[in-house]
Amino acid sequence: MCGIVGYVGPKKVVPVIIEGLRRLEYRGYDSAGIAVGSPSSEVLEIRRAPGKLHNLEEVLREHPVQGTFGIGHTRWATHGRPTEENAHPHRDCSGRIVVVHNGIVENYLDLKRELIAQGHKFVTETDTEIIAHLIEQVQKDAAAEGKPVMLEVALRRAVKRLTGAFALGVLSAAEPDKIVVARFGPPVVIGVGDGEYFVASDVPGILHHTRNIYFLADGDMAILTLGGVELTDFAGHPIQRAITRILWDPIQAEKGGYKHFMLKEIWEQPRAIQETTLGRVSLDSGKVFLGEMEISDAELAAAGSINIAACGTSWHAALAGKYMIERLARLPVDVDYASEYRYRDPIAGPDALGLLITQSGETADTLAAQREMKMLGSKTVAICNVVDAMVAREAHGAIYTHAGPEIGVASTKAFTAQLTALFLLALKLGQLRGKLDPAQSVALIEQLSRIPAKIEEVLRSRSAQCEQLAREFSTARDFIYLGRGIHFPIALEGALKLKEISYIHAEGYPAGEMKHGPNALIDETLPVVVLATCDQSDPASKLRYEKTLSNIQEVTARSGRVIAVATEGDETIGQLVEHVILIPPAMELLNPLIEIVPLQLLAYYIAVRRGCDVDQPRNLAKSVTVE
Repeated sequence: MCGIVGYVGPKKVVPVIIEGLRRLEYRGYDSAGIAVGSPSSEVLEIRRAPGKLHNLEEVLREHPVQGTFGIGHTRWATHGRPTEENAHPHRDCSGRIVVVHNGIVENYLDLKRELIAQGHKFVTETDTEIIAHLIEQVQKDAAAEGKPVMLEVALRRAVKRLTGAFALGVLSAAEPDKIVVARFGPPVVIGVGDGEYFVASDVPGILHHTRNIYFLADGDMAILTLGGVELTDFAGHPIQRAITRILWDPIQAEKGGYKHFMLKEIWEQPRAIQETTLGRVSLDSGKVFLGEMEISDAELAAAGSINIAACGTSWHAALAGKYMIERLARLPVDVDYASEYRYRDPIAGPDALGLLITQSGETADTLAAQREMKMLGSKTVAICNVVDAMVAREAHGAIYTHAGPEIGVASTKAFTAQLTALFLLALKLGQLRGKLDPAQSVALIEQLSRIPAKIEEVLRSRSAQCEQLAREFSTARDFIYLGRGIHFPIALEGALKLKEISYIHAEGYPAGEMKHGPNALIDETLPVVVLATCDQSDPASKLRYEKTLSNIQEVTARSGRVIAVATEGDETIGQLVEHVILIPPAMELLNPLIEIVPLQLLAYYIAVRRGCDVDQPRNLAKSVTVE
């Protein structure tokens, strides 16, 4: 769930690793550490510190280390408190083997008891420490039999004892200029430079040094030395993985003059939507082209239903996608939290299409849901922002969102890019199933093509208003967000953004559910954000709008303070509510792409006024790679 950066090569190793860890700070962490070695030393120097990376840098200034190979880690606590002794890297009894680890070892207590019985001494509360001792014991046992083994062989034997999820980086003072890496669950990438080699838990950690990347799959190991990279499976058999050339500009992962990555990424949404659409639609024919598909058009057309699994913000996109697909393709859609999918004994099969939505492509719960779908006989499609991520490699097709690296923990541009991808999929399915003719498709694509400019208009014209609203409402203790139809998922997403980064309690509700309980919360201190846009060309949208106005009156009658997001030209709503944020008109299914933007801005400015860490909210991580 956190950051790993390792290096073997001619450069000074500490600056490379610290720089890489800083570029992975967006993943969230609560302690950091580094281990460094060199051929001239019989020990591995370790420095660790609780808290943010600058604490580790201060330790390194007071107690510097140098070497030719090393590995660093930023930890998000799962087993044990965020203290110096629990920070990675962790050592064996001799101190000559160190391990960094993302993931969870589920059977660590059984292994720990076994190792203690064999004489091992443990000094931390973590599950990771047992891995270093397990490798040590494997090498001891092999040496006792007169058959000493190299580090990579010892690691292969050790990982066979582990139950759970792990991305491992291992060093040994006895084998300088070598890093051994293993993956089973959390992501790992290997970077290939000019006579230098890198390991990281995500691409931005090493992108400033190389664009040539191996993406490891589950069951892969990599041995990095000055001579190159050797890839094997856990049995030691050589494997082949293609190098992926990363096309991101590294500057995309920099703030570019913005105060926070989140604000930069909010402003990048028009481009992200354009990039997700680019090359996939024809304004002449209305056709949609989804190129990264092993599933044929005939198989897509024959699907009897769609099962979507996702987590967090991606789940909100999935809920909105349900409306898009059911309306445009007339195909039934079920949406599950990925973490719950396996536990409801799901009904799926060859006639059901599985759809996984994940920014990182490495979310453990989403991968588990995907594997369950495949086991039940369904083919799966991934909507993902990271090319060659695990979820895409395991799918029968992928729709990459091309939003570029998203550094802020609270997702913004990945969300709108996911909505765009879902709209394209809905269009494609509608065409294949004969529910949309070419003229209808062209009209819908034209509507989509106008969305980026409309978002730019909101960003230019409404940012100052959202900042002013933040001044007025930043001291509120609770918020409620309301929406009907496809706007209910956007209410959920708006509430999530606020609670993630400002730590204000916020809940999203279907507007019609207010009278079934939430009305009890309304008083003069409660801000209620209502999505009250209207597509005047859509009768269903007009009916929804009218019902939403009734819900607004329920709130104002109880002295609630309403902030409404409404459509430009609406002369009614301003007479009913205290504050109105007007946005450009759009068709009903595309309104969510615009109306989420002021909710993102409102959350951002409230968090800034409250002095919160916007890009790295407490207790959260960007990529959730454990269940």
